Amino acid sequence: MTLPGPGRILVAGIGNIFFGDDAFGVEVVRRLAGRTLPSEVRVVDFGIRGMDLAYAMLEGYSAVILVDAAPRGQPPGTLYEIEPRLPDAPDGGAAVEPHRMLPHQVLGLVRAMGGALPRLRVVGCEPCALGEVDEPLMGLSPPVAEAIEPAVALVMDLIRELRGSPRA
Repeated sequence: MTLPGPGRILVAGIGNIFFGDDAFGVEVVRRLAGRTLPSEVRVVDFGIRGMDLAYAMLEGYSAVILVDAAPRGQPPGTLYEIEPRLPDAPDGGAAVEPHRMLPHQVLGLVRAMGGALPRLRVVGCEPCALGEVDEPLMGLSPPVAEAIEPAVALVMDLIRELRGSPRA
C-alpha cells in the first residue's frame, strides 16, 4: 500500500454501479488497479463515499485525479480532461450527501475541514444512460464501455505528466 504525502497522486474513481454509465469512474479505476503503477500512485474506488474521499484528500496528496461520468452535451463516450478552477475559499456548503457523490461538495468539505486542495484533474466521460433511484440501471452503455481503455490510457498519461514526465 502506498502512503500519502508530498509527491503522491490519488486516482479516485467516482460513481454508482446501480446507475448505468455513472459507474464509469468505478470501472476505470478497477482496470487501473490491475496495472503496474508507480509506488507514489494510489488508486481507489470511492464509489459514492464522498466523506471517505474528503478524508483521503486531507492526507497530503500533491495531486488528485477524479474519474467520473461528466455530462457536458457531447456524444456519449466522449472523454474529457478537465482542470477545474477551484474557488479561493470554502463555499459554505460542506454537507456531503450520504448516497451520492458530488465532487464540488467533497471539495467544499475538504476546505471546511481546513485542508488545502491539491492540484486537481478530472477525467470524465459523456454518459449515455444514467439510472435513477427508483429505476436502477446496471452496466455501462456500449459507447461508454468502449471509452474505458482510452480513459485508462488518459489517466496513465496524466500520472506521467503530474510526476514531471512527458506524456506518452
